Amino acid sequence: MKEYTQVTLPNYSYIFNFESGFIHQETRTWMQDNWTSGFYYVGIYMVLIFGGQYLMQSRPKFELRGVLVLWNTLLATFSIMGACRTVPEFLHIITHHGLYHSVCVPSFIEQDKVSGFWTWMFVLSKLPELGDTIFIVLRKQPLIFLHWYHHITVLLYSWFSYTEYTASARWFIVMNYCVHSVMYLYYALRAMRYNPPRQIAMLITSLQLLQMIVGCAVNLWARQLLQNQAECHITPFNIKLSIAMYFSYFVLFARFFYKAYMSGDRRSKARSPPVTADYPLLKSKVH
Repeated sequence: MKEYTQVTLPNYSYIFNFESGFIHQETRTWMQDNWTSGFYYVGIYMVLIFGGQYLMQSRPKFELRGVLVLWNTLLATFSIMGACRTVPEFLHIITHHGLYHSVCVPSFIEQDKVSGFWTWMFVLSKLPELGDTIFIVLRKQPLIFLHWYHHITVLLYSWFSYTEYTASARWFIVMNYCVHSVMYLYYALRAMRYNPPRQIAMLITSLQLLQMIVGCAVNLWARQLLQNQAECHITPFNIKLSIAMYFSYFVLFARFFYKAYMSGDRRSKARSPPVTADYPLLKSKVH
């Protein structure tokens, strides 16, 4: 592909040694050999959270305030760093190579070591992020379907997509890093007992809904390109998985938004804390 071979890279002001040493072939080989391990991790996760809920029924809740502050601060810092290192590549490709390249050419992994490294970190991060749910269980907060369903599907889809170098993941990863930067910072402030305006929570959930809409649109366009015989580095099976996932997220997030911010009970309790205390927003994590 001519456009692929002529791709240019953004002018990074500084590249860290761990970024310059990134070798995408090695990470892809590792993931091809190990991505199915995600199913085992998901199984352990399910046992821990639902078994943990059962065990916590007769026990007092844990406060874990200090650990929660540290946890969310670390994840916020990671997400901000990931956004700062992937957004430049995304904007550079949109500006210099166009929308088609941004959806169909995986140069963000194969040619750009900076965004490639942070793509790899994004995929791996879906495993430790399962720890979010442990706090909910130990603190005896409501654990709704959207939370654990989202964690599970994002991990499995992200790990599988990395084995294929799904080109449209450029969009998903950048959106996720950006939304998570704001979301985990919000969580950290809540854990510190700060009380940001309610509008901030509404804004983050709105951004999550927008992320799902854009995710569906990108996948539908990629599907159209494949039907028109265009060269696009994404498989029809991956598109089907991604559309199903993003659409289900949109429905569930929209339902959550309505119940949390627009229902009659919620409006009548405008001064009450969000539905799930320190976790009023569900995570928008793909790709």
